[in-house]
Amino acid sequence: MRAADAPGVTPTEIKIGGVFPFSGPASSIGLVGRGTLAYVQSINDNGGILGRKINYIALDDAYSPPKTVEHVRKLIESDEVAFMFGQLGTPGNSAVAKYLAVKNVPTLAIVTGSSKFANAKDYPLTTTGLVSYDTEGKIYAKYLSRTQPTAKYAILFQNDDLGKDYVTAFRTFLGADFDRRVVTTAYDITEPTVDSQAVSLKSSGAEALFVSGTPKFAARAIRKAAEIGWKPMILIDFPPSSVAGTLKPAGLENSIGVIVGTTNKDPNDPKWQQDPGIKAYRAFFEKYLAGADMERRQLGLVRRGFGRGP
Repeated sequence: MRAADAPGVTPTEIKIGGVFPFSGPASSIGLVGRGTLAYVQSINDNGGILGRKINYIALDDAYSPPKTVEHVRKLIESDEVAFMFGQLGTPGNSAVAKYLAVKNVPTLAIVTGSSKFANAKDYPLTTTGLVSYDTEGKIYAKYLSRTQPTAKYAILFQNDDLGKDYVTAFRTFLGADFDRRVVTTAYDITEPTVDSQAVSLKSSGAEALFVSGTPKFAARAIRKAAEIGWKPMILIDFPPSSVAGTLKPAGLENSIGVIVGTTNKDPNDPKWQQDPGIKAYRAFFEKYLAGADMERRQLGLVRRGFGRGP
């Protein structure tokens, strides 16, 4: 079959689909979608791909799996996209993975680190765009074991594959010590706060708190810990690693000392101002996202390849 005969591909266009939480409880990381759209525009401005312009159709699922299913079906069956690219969210990707596999649609660079999607046997047409949550979780567990070897750890996790992967990683790393040294509690993304969970975890006597979830809830956990006078070592997972999306809403005064592992260079950090990658990022930003808040937009762009650290 020639490329021009494939669904979504013509001699002049490649039609690609993506679904993002532009609204809803994870809207701050929906900025990844805005960054993707800007990057696609830059590709088109430079001639597209082998003479074909990209028609990137990005839809809003509000971080709701039923909406994800609805939108992905539309993209495949009505819009007839060639493939999916950059779809964000562990719950949404989980909800549509089997459908896309049955339809034989490639799903590239999905923005989730859920370890199940790294299984090439079950998901042969899927590639991930983030480090495995399992790998990341083991790094945090190793760090805590080295810096606080006798402490009790608390884990506040999102009650889906995103959060559970991190809990599993801690369990695997700590082995028989997990049940003795770790207390966990979950939250659902429909909950308005995580106040009761934070109070419960404080009462456990934990000296370190790891939050695995999305920016809204990581921010609320950090803020609530400060409000109740709980001062554990706080670590957060990569998804809520934005200063603007998480630490500012939590209160910068409450976020001092919060730890996260990241491969990104912060374009707002003065130490990177002469870095060639950051200079390219800023030039791109000024052209394609002029007038937007750089702190809030940085999340979507660094995950598309600008300003990436070594």
